[in-house]
Amino acid sequence: MQLLALALYHRDGRPTPRVVRFQPGALNILTGESETGKSEILDIVDYCLGRGNPSLPDEPIDQTVGWYALLVEFGDSRMLLARPRPAGASTTQAMIRTGGHSLDLPPANELTPNSNVAALRSQLSARLGIEDFQFQPPPGAARSSFAVSIAQAALLCFQNQNEIADKKALFHRQTEDGIAQTLKDTLPYFLGAAGPEQALRLHRLNGAQRELRAAQRKLDDAQRRRDSVDAAGVALLRLAQNEGLLDHVPAAPDAEDIRALLEQALTITVTAVGPSDLRDQRQGLIDERRDLREALQQLDEQLALVDRWQKQGEALTGELHLQLGRLQSINLLGPERDHDFAVCPLCSHTLEEPDASAAEILALGAQVSEELDHVQTIQPIREEHRRALQDGRFAVVERLRVNGAQLRELAASDERMRDLQDQHVRMARVQGRIDQALSAGVESSVGNIRELRHNLHLAQETVAMLQARIDEDDVTAETERRLTDVAHLMTSWAKQLKLGQANLADEVTISLNQLNVVVRRPEGRLPLNRIGSAKNWIGYHMVAHLALHTYLHRHGRPVPGFLMLDQPTQAFFPAKIRDASTVEDADWDTVTAYFKLLREVAELNEGTLQIIVCDHANLTEEAWFQEAIVENWRPVDGQRKALIPNDWTG
Repeated sequence: MQLLALALYHRDGRPTPRVVRFQPGALNILTGESETGKSEILDIVDYCLGRGNPSLPDEPIDQTVGWYALLVEFGDSRMLLARPRPAGASTTQAMIRTGGHSLDLPPANELTPNSNVAALRSQLSARLGIEDFQFQPPPGAARSSFAVSIAQAALLCFQNQNEIADKKALFHRQTEDGIAQTLKDTLPYFLGAAGPEQALRLHRLNGAQRELRAAQRKLDDAQRRRDSVDAAGVALLRLAQNEGLLDHVPAAPDAEDIRALLEQALTITVTAVGPSDLRDQRQGLIDERRDLREALQQLDEQLALVDRWQKQGEALTGELHLQLGRLQSINLLGPERDHDFAVCPLCSHTLEEPDASAAEILALGAQVSEELDHVQTIQPIREEHRRALQDGRFAVVERLRVNGAQLRELAASDERMRDLQDQHVRMARVQGRIDQALSAGVESSVGNIRELRHNLHLAQETVAMLQARIDEDDVTAETERRLTDVAHLMTSWAKQLKLGQANLADEVTISLNQLNVVVRRPEGRLPLNRIGSAKNWIGYHMVAHLALHTYLHRHGRPVPGFLMLDQPTQAFFPAKIRDASTVEDADWDTVTAYFKLLREVAELNEGTLQIIVCDHANLTEEAWFQEAIVENWRPVDGQRKALIPNDWTG
């Protein structure tokens, strides 16, 4: 693909566009003074090829131009690529026409969007021969896959004013986010070191590695679940052992033993302990104890009564003995017994109340003696009754002791019953937990894990096989080999231009890793950023891109057949210059050498490479230079010439 013409259409719809035409397969020079729009040519071409975020200046281009159009040639066919000025949604709009050699730039009234940027890129990519495939990043890379298209190929075709003099970056837009990695990813394809086959294998490898990671995760999850299941199962086994459901549990049972023991614990029959006759027995003993206590109380009352009688009897007996003794003293009297008891024996006075007679006293003594004998006969009977009461009381006390012992035994039995009931409840609960756990899958996962391990092994084998095929491709080594072919041309041309360090170099090459020029010397590698002067930076950029495009087109790679360079001679003129042709003390020999190399490379490629240069320089003494000029934007008869016509801004 090469450029035939670039057209700018005024926003007011005037029919005549501003057209810049190019010669295919040759050196095209667009020269002129500063601030005439030379640098914008590259941006406009880039925009017409589908760039989404152009950097076109506001004045005067964006304020006057309504449409941009690019006429390109693919051998015996042509395409018109037109896009409205970038504003809002129109940034994605496009107009596409295809045709033969007769296809040319249309009038303004025929410009209308009939497509979009995605379709434009797709058609350009297909016509270039870019194969339809997705680039697959290496396994583990954070970036996503993308479709290889003209968007990446165009990065090899432009060098704007700042890029061509950049000592740290070699390619167009390389310093923008993600572009450097895109270049590293796609340059091997454009060199022919990799293609859809490798991308497909890499895609399959990525898929296989995802399956491998998924299989590993499933196995890890299953093992974690099994470990958790085993831990829960062992805990249930210990609990079952503590509650008497199992006699012995190994210290470290395996998964199969865990399930077998849990199932064994479920076979133990737990009989519920219900109510018994203990309640009736307890009530009978309580009633008996109440009766015994009442009987004991009665016996104690009777004994107390007997004791009182005993004490009263003893008092009565004592009194009777005392009275009897007193009465028996009458026996000490002799003849005095017959004394008149109505007269005092001492004073012989008559008593108001006569004393008892001896006979009466004797009769009273006999009566007292008789009563005393009667009382003494009752005492043994009382003692016998008292002993009987005491024996009865002892029997009642003994029965109370037995009753208390029986009640305590019943209480202990009741406590044991409650303990047994609690144990049976706990056993039943443990069995319920075991049954629930087994029903929920708390069981050995040996079979499942064995299957997951088998799946993981198959995934590992698949990844290893695909990785081996990709290793056989060795894209990196093949890319380096092809860059070595590019390096032969670079080295020769760098020495031809007498660039710094070139005369000492074993090889001047492009580093895919650094995306920059590297000079290999006996002392070691020297990157471009360690080689001084803008002259060398620009020179090495030129030889790198010229050599790269020469290699690409010699090998029929799907890259546009043009290279656009902006200000390749800027290092030889002041920073701000109106017209380089007026600078007398410039290094014109070096400037001439640069342009001669451009012409030689264009001729060397025999029509497959179109070189477009926008520059201040104008070698008026060189006929070949003048023949290569397609536009000269210097005043003629006082009329300023530029990309935007004077009458557009008036």
